[in-house]
Amino acid sequence: QVQLVESGGGSVQAGGSLRLYCVASGSILSINTMGWYRQAPGKQRELVAFITSDGSANYIDPVKGRFTISRDNAKRTVSLEMNSLKSEDTGVYYCNAGGVRRSVWVPPDDYWGQGIQVTVSS
Repeated sequence: QVQLVESGGGSVQAGGSLRLYCVASGSILSINTMGWYRQAPGKQRELVAFITSDGSANYIDPVKGRFTISRDNAKRTVSLEMNSLKSEDTGVYYCNAGGVRRSVWVPPDDYWGQGIQVTVSS
């Protein structure tokens, strides 16, 4: 079984910073992409940023220049540094591991963390 555990969320005033962490555990051979999604109240879950195993990072336009994603392949962790936070960044943030290969005999699969709350007050 593969588990993703997030930490680092919380409440902050607009303009402040938070850093999210996610660690993957279990029987894992490799992870293709690791990323962060978020879901605001009443809205659909959306991709925020993802990073490939070779370190290529991608962001949605609203967070470019403010958020930085990074990962440690050896430790199976991904983090999201969030600066200049805005009220519209409020939501539940979910860690995602995509293309997780647990065995050469089993097709890769995707896994999700349980979600962590980020609240930005204006």
